[in-house]
Order: sequence, then C-alpha cells, then structure tokens
Amino acid sequence: MSSVAEPVDGHEHHHGPATGLKRWLFTTNHKDIGSLYLWFSFAMFLVGGAMAMVIRAELFQPGLQLVDPNFFNQMTTVHGLIMVFGAVMPAFTGLANWMIPMMIGAPDMALPRMNNWSFWILPFAFSMLLFSLFTEGGGPNFGWTFYAPLSTTYSPESTALFVFAVHIMGISSIMGAINVVVTIVNMRAPGMTWMKLPLFVWTWLITAFLLIAVMPVLAGAVTMVLTDKYFGTSFFDAAGGGDPVMFQHIFWFFGHPEVYIMILPAFGVVSAIIPAFSRKPLFGYASMVYATASIAILSFLVWAHHMFTTGMPLFGQLFFMYCTMLIAVPTGVKVFNWVATMWRGALTFEVPMLFAVAFVILFTIGGFSGLMLAITPVDFQYHDTYFVVAHFHYVLVTGAVFSIMAAVYYWLPKWTGHMYDEGLGKMHFWCSLISVNVLFFPMHFLGLAGMPRRIPDYALQFADINQIVSIGGFAFGLSQLIFLWLVIKCVRGGEAAAAKPWEGSEGLEWTVPSPAPYHTFTTPPEVK
Repeated sequence: MSSVAEPVDGHEHHHGPATGLKRWLFTTNHKDIGSLYLWFSFAMFLVGGAMAMVIRAELFQPGLQLVDPNFFNQMTTVHGLIMVFGAVMPAFTGLANWMIPMMIGAPDMALPRMNNWSFWILPFAFSMLLFSLFTEGGGPNFGWTFYAPLSTTYSPESTALFVFAVHIMGISSIMGAINVVVTIVNMRAPGMTWMKLPLFVWTWLITAFLLIAVMPVLAGAVTMVLTDKYFGTSFFDAAGGGDPVMFQHIFWFFGHPEVYIMILPAFGVVSAIIPAFSRKPLFGYASMVYATASIAILSFLVWAHHMFTTGMPLFGQLFFMYCTMLIAVPTGVKVFNWVATMWRGALTFEVPMLFAVAFVILFTIGGFSGLMLAITPVDFQYHDTYFVVAHFHYVLVTGAVFSIMAAVYYWLPKWTGHMYDEGLGKMHFWCSLISVNVLFFPMHFLGLAGMPRRIPDYALQFADINQIVSIGGFAFGLSQLIFLWLVIKCVRGGEAAAAKPWEGSEGLEWTVPSPAPYHTFTTPPEVK
C-alpha cells in the first residue's frame, strides 16, 4: 500500500496520504486500535444507557405509560446485550491493546492485522443488532440470556439477526483473546519473567484463556437456537424430544465464566492504580496472581447457581452452592491485598484513586449479595427478583465500569500528552458515586419485597422506591456526559502532562524503580 511505510519495530508508520479515515481503517498500530475500541465502547455505553433510561422512565410510576410492553422487553434484552458485549468487553480489549505491549516491552501486538479485523467487525455486529429493533415484529424480546422457548418457539423473526450478531461478537472476542495470549507468551522483553508481569497483564492473560474456552460454547448455544427456530430441530423443544433446561446449562456454562471475563481485567486495573496512589508496592503480588487463576478455574464449576429453581437434585444444589461460596475466598484475598496496599501508604486521592477505592468498597457489596444468592434455599426467594438485578449491577457498574473509568483517568495523560481537568473529573466521580447508589441500592429492597425483574408494570407497593431508583438512573446517565466532555477536552488539548503525571509516584507501574524509598513498581524484583 503506497501510503504506508515498511513496518519498523512491528509498527506501520503512516505518512503521506494515509491520514484521517484511511489511517483508522487500515491501522495495525496497537494504540490506534486501542483507541478505536475505547471510543466504540463508549458509544455503545451511551446507546445501552439510553435504553436503560427508557426502562427507568417506564418504571417511574406503576401502570403502562410510555412504551408498549413488547418494546419494553426489547429494551431490557438489547440493553443487556449491548452493555455486556458492546460496552464492557470492548473497553477492556481497548485497554489491553493500549497497555499490554507497553507493559511487557513489546513493539506491538503479535498479530496486528488480525487486531484490526477483530475491531472492525464489531460495528457491523452491533448495527445488525440495533437494526433488528426496526424490523417487523421488533427486535429480540426474550432477555439477554435468551432462554428457550422464548428465543425459539415464541421469538420474533429478527432472531436470525440477533444470532448472527452474537456470532460476530464471539469471533471478535476469540481473535482478540488469541492475540493477547500470543503477545504475552512470545513478546515479553528480556528479563520480563512470569512473576514480574504487571498484574493487569496477568489478569488479561487469564481472561483471554477464559474467552477462548467459553466463546465457542455461546456459539453452539445460539446455533442451536437458530436451527430450532428456522430448521426444524428440537434441541430445546420438549415436544420433539429436546429439553429447554438443557439450554440453560449450555448458556450458563458460557455465562458464568463470562461475568468473570468482565471483572478480572478490572482487578488488574485496580491493582495498578492503588499502589501508584499509595506510593507502595502492591501487597501480596504472588497471592494476587494465584487468586486470579483460582477464580478463573472455579468459574467453570458454578454455572448452575443460576438454575437453583429448575428442580435439580439435592446433590447438585449442594455442589453448586458450596463451589459458589468457595469463589469468595480468592476474591476476599484480593480485597484484603488492596486494603493492605493502602494501609499506612502515602495516599492521595486524585480521580483514578477515587474510582479505585469506590470500586473496592462497592464491588465488595456486590460480592456479599452474590454470597446471599449462593445459598440455595434463600435463592428460591431472591430468584428473578430485583435483588438479582441489584447484585449484578453492583458487580458490573460499580465494578467493571468504575474500573474502566479509573483506567481512563489514570492513563489518559500518557495516551494524549495532556492532563485532564481534575475539577471536572472529581465532579464526574461524585455525581456518579451518589447517583449509582441511589439507582441500585434500593433495588435490593424491591427484590426482598418480591418485585420481579423484567416487568413493565408493578404493584402499587413498589411505587415510591421505583421513583427513587429512576431518579438515580437519570442522574447517573447525565453524569456520564461530564465524562464525555472531559475526555473530548483532554484529547483536544489542555495542560501538558508531565512525564510522570502523578506527582510523588513513579507514574506508571511498569517503570523501572528509582532508588527513592517509594515507587510504584507493582512486581517484586527489579527488571534488570
């Protein structure tokens, strides 16, 4: 290609006509692709958030006010799919693309052209998913977990678009994961041994193996849904000898490791930020690595805790209950190590640290409600109520999303060369923190009082709390516009960032430590 020079150090350096659109379309540079992923995920975050606003507007008062119940179901379904596959996962992939080569001393990702492709198929997948909403009969209306027979016998004709979109998302994830594994295994700088890797790199390596293991399971599930609906098979149709409960087993065998795919990179981000703003090395590096690996292994043994009410034998209920409670142990190790890192550190609370501390506290709340849901007899009461909605939003919004925001604030000066506006950042943090708790905490009470999830209307007794929740939802949505403005402002210019943007710290955790008493090198021995 005439506009691209010969690769130097694994990069294709662009000059001449390869500017603007052409540069972004054909780029194989890991930083460009990381930026594309991050902007795409933010766009999807706003689209998925708009759908959440529709949901909360309808639930502001009891009765059916604003939207048709079928459209309400489409909103809950597509909101979930977009937030999981379009916002959280691409954001972490963007962070991986940007940071992993720099953290391990590699010139680029190992498979740069595949990297380009794995990004560019995503906009097409999500366009297809969103266009399905405009087809006759509407978009997918069966919940993001698309249980059969809702997704087979009773689903709209647009199900084929949904299945195809999910396949493409899965292909993108698998390609991204292969790239991460090959890069980390083969391209570490000399002396960068396994137990010297920054924790963000470790968490992403383990996440990538999870992705490669479970994405084909999702592909199998959606293919069986497709053939049941359009080709006369009966995998999940009892009338033809199939079993709808088998769908749930297949789906959750993918779905439970998937929720850890969305939180493990967050652990890596927080393990980079907390030491930097505590001016101390990370407490218990090796135990953090082993805890991450144990969480990943255990995540394959707990899937049926989503299915306690399907009538499984007592032994099955006990097995999945105890395995689920066991996952709390390595997770608790991580929380302990983060707190121990802050203990007696020289703490400062810039925006990345604020988000990281909020993550530790609020993610722990989500973990505790998860332990409650793990207790089988109690889960019979909680199942399919708003208590479950509160639980997974604490893990995924104040967990995954807050960690992504922390990462952006932490690395934005390095990415852009400009310092973001600290005042705006703190405003964004406090607005988000207060509104997110007004939004999700009262949902626990709704669930304990028996309000079912995924309904457009509800009993009068839930009216007051729903109103509070909806106000929190709109406030949280509006708070993210501050974030958008801050990022655009920072990218376009502003105060130049220092080489070590976080005063008193060594800046980024992979820098070779100085002889100073405090540095933020989070891996134990020095890189020679």
